[in-house]
Amino acid sequence: MKNRLLLLFLILLSSAVASSQNSEYTKWVAMWGNAMSIVENMPETYAKNITLRYPIFSPFTGDYLRLHFDNYWGTEEITINKITISKSISEENAEENSFVIVNIPKEGLRIPPKQKITTEPIPFQVEEGKKILVSFYLKNYTLMRSSVAIRGPLSIGYYGLGDMTEIAYPDINLTKKTSWFYFLSDIDIHTKEDNYAIICYGDSITSQDWPDYLMLELKKNNINNISIIRKAASGTRILREYSCITYESYGLCGKNRIPRELDVTGAKDLIIQQGINDIIHPVGLNVNKFRPMEDLPSLNELIKGMEYYIIEAEKKGLNVFLGTLLPIYGWRTYADFREELKNGFNDWIRYKVDKKHVIDFHKVLEDDTDFRKFKNGYDSGDHLHPSELAYKKMGEEAFKVIASNL
Repeated sequence: MKNRLLLLFLILLSSAVASSQNSEYTKWVAMWGNAMSIVENMPETYAKNITLRYPIFSPFTGDYLRLHFDNYWGTEEITINKITISKSISEENAEENSFVIVNIPKEGLRIPPKQKITTEPIPFQVEEGKKILVSFYLKNYTLMRSSVAIRGPLSIGYYGLGDMTEIAYPDINLTKKTSWFYFLSDIDIHTKEDNYAIICYGDSITSQDWPDYLMLELKKNNINNISIIRKAASGTRILREYSCITYESYGLCGKNRIPRELDVTGAKDLIIQQGINDIIHPVGLNVNKFRPMEDLPSLNELIKGMEYYIIEAEKKGLNVFLGTLLPIYGWRTYADFREELKNGFNDWIRYKVDKKHVIDFHKVLEDDTDFRKFKNGYDSGDHLHPSELAYKKMGEEAFKVIASNL
């Protein structure tokens, strides 16, 4: 009897200690995330017997994870046959014996078209500032439509042939880097109460590097309670969307996107940088049969579209920051009327929005002698997308504004 009582006491004591150790973790917050868009329509849209492996930077410590898988753009059910989480020792290599197999049904995690599935909480100790690897295996033919292309110093993926979900050092001859993030849309972490997320919403400018540089700038300045969640898809517009397969990868218009993109666990702030595609896409049916000039918005229409974003964000209790549009002089559809529309939109952001919530990206990147152009070294070469150095400057500028509001 004494032994049984002693055993019961030890069990209760162990439980109390474990509870005490984890008592600092009280809430769920998104630690990583991306928009779910669509892969450019191609004949070869199926894959089988592949593993997708994504190194994920964690801004927080925590004791549990939840993975969100999204088949929003799929027209067929997909099945994920195996999922693992492991500690990372390099971009694609895992620490030996660190793999945790995620509990999913024996027949696989089946996700119907248009559906999103979240795993049960997964016990996994995560360290702030470290990377983990999320790997999942697609055994059978899978329609690879739901995905988004992103870029940045914290954003790289890999795929490999066969089941590599528990392989610490994948064969480099059977693996390849990819900028496409398929199906995995968000990761939540069970973490400390003061941690929260900032959503970066936009188009290709935001799907590229500056949100990663904002995350790194926060870390450099020892601000460790914020995650940066990127919700951006190339080609997207505030007011229009395409109904043709030629441009379906440009995704949804704002009113159809924003309810999905603001659904981020533990989000407190929202940074919006969007609108340039509304201005540069319309060229006339004589030039492109999918891009009528009627799609060109008025300044008032653009403003109304942005005001809709702000209203929807405030309904969710989000603080909204607006980023100005960037220089476009020299872009292939550049014209004076587009420059005028862009400048009018930027002036509305600068002078009609609370100045504390304006991130003037254009001012940081514009040439000193001709504000229509990128500063020397800040143009990627297409006169629309910034260079790597310019993206770093954008991240620094966003940090200054965010930090001044803390």
